Amino acid sequence: MIRILSVENMRKSDAATIAAGTPGRELMLRAGRAIFDSVNWKPPVAILCGSGNNAGDGYVIAKLLHDAGIACGLILLSEKFSEDGAYYYSLCEEAGIPSLSWDASLDLSEYGTIVDCLFGTGFRGEVRGPAREAIDAVNRSGACVIAVDINSGLNGDSGMAETCVRSDLTVSVGSFQPGHFLNMAKDVMKAKINCDIGIEPVDRTYALIESSDLAELFQPRKNHSNKGTYGYSALIGGSKRYSGAIRLAGMANAAMRAGAGVVKLAVPDVIFSTVAPAVLESTLFPLSDDGNEMVFAEKEIAELVSNVKTVAFGMGIGTGTGAGKALEYLLEHYTGRLIVDADGLTLLSRMDKDRIRNAACTLILTPHIKEFSRLTGLSTEEILNSPIAVAEKYAKENKVILLLKGPATVITDGETTYLTDTGCAGMATAGSGDVLSGILAAILGYAADPLLGTAAAAWINGKAGEAAQRKYGSISMTAGDTVASIAEAIQSISAME
Repeated sequence: MIRILSVENMRKSDAATIAAGTPGRELMLRAGRAIFDSVNWKPPVAILCGSGNNAGDGYVIAKLLHDAGIACGLILLSEKFSEDGAYYYSLCEEAGIPSLSWDASLDLSEYGTIVDCLFGTGFRGEVRGPAREAIDAVNRSGACVIAVDINSGLNGDSGMAETCVRSDLTVSVGSFQPGHFLNMAKDVMKAKINCDIGIEPVDRTYALIESSDLAELFQPRKNHSNKGTYGYSALIGGSKRYSGAIRLAGMANAAMRAGAGVVKLAVPDVIFSTVAPAVLESTLFPLSDDGNEMVFAEKEIAELVSNVKTVAFGMGIGTGTGAGKALEYLLEHYTGRLIVDADGLTLLSRMDKDRIRNAACTLILTPHIKEFSRLTGLSTEEILNSPIAVAEKYAKENKVILLLKGPATVITDGETTYLTDTGCAGMATAGSGDVLSGILAAILGYAADPLLGTAAAAWINGKAGEAAQRKYGSISMTAGDTVASIAEAIQSISAME
């Protein structure tokens, strides 16, 4: 796992490292050297500097480029310097490195590489004035853009920005921050790396899941085993209005491809004959209905879940009384692992929070931003601006595992938080959430740790989506293409053994 520090944790950790005896000037030198060594420089190089320690890193880079015989120059937006930055700027002056003050008439297209050292991860708010002019000029320059620490204008905790630098490479210093992954990050960073300069975190960190973290979950299966060894799962969804036979079948197939021993797909009887031809390996279980949506029949639900380790509930099921009563029954009586998605989340948002907090099951919720807004009562803007903090607070208060969908996925129980960075734009298509629910239902049937199992499902889903996009492109791929690529995603982990 790769550690991720909040902006405040990074600030405190940096200060603690200095207080423990490593001078800030030394950390700045380490940062500049690490960045210099990480880039394939295309001269001439312009280093665009603001006024803080981020600019100081730029002065170190300029001096190293100059010493290596690579043509470079400084462009300053401010004549203010941090104490350590002033020291390295003086070295640049002594070396005769050209320095210009920013002017909107400057043509940046003459540079092969532009280094963004305007703002660091602590930037908040909106970019205005000369800084905005400079960012716009960088983005239209056509040069190779290297962002130091984080793209200027991008929020280090949320990955949101009104405007920001678009980089070919972002070089994080010390540790990644959430803003390197969340929300807009993938759209403004073509690539990113982190350079460790010896700063140890002082507070709790988050963790980015890597494939090696999941290898234990996907060991080759033993001959001396059977379908029961790998878990029975039930998938409850569908209605006449939202029959989505192919999507429901895709969910069932996703569960089988992700390693479920047995999958029972439960749908209202009114759509049973529609779904049946599309389901091969799974068992179909008819539910009583009113001609449109399911009606609650306690004996049916009890029979359905009596021997299953995981239940996924809500996909296309509608929000009528029958579905609501079925969910209430599961929360009160089912003791396995219950995944709630789609319409199930809408039903949950209407319930008293005590039903959620006191659930007999291990409850896993998988909302996208709008669904999470309904659950929390917060606006989508409030969530986007602080996704991890809001997710952790909700998970802890309601005693659930929360999987918050987005360009990067946040998985948390309120105490431990994982991020997954797999996935792609092509997954913004109908049925992608159903596929994730199927994968979740399978993996939680055999994963010992439900939090890591949930993170594994998000990682696999995203990796399979990436494989599908490589084959079909972001416009033409479908959720079914993601299902077809699940095996490839799992094999990419198994191949590491």
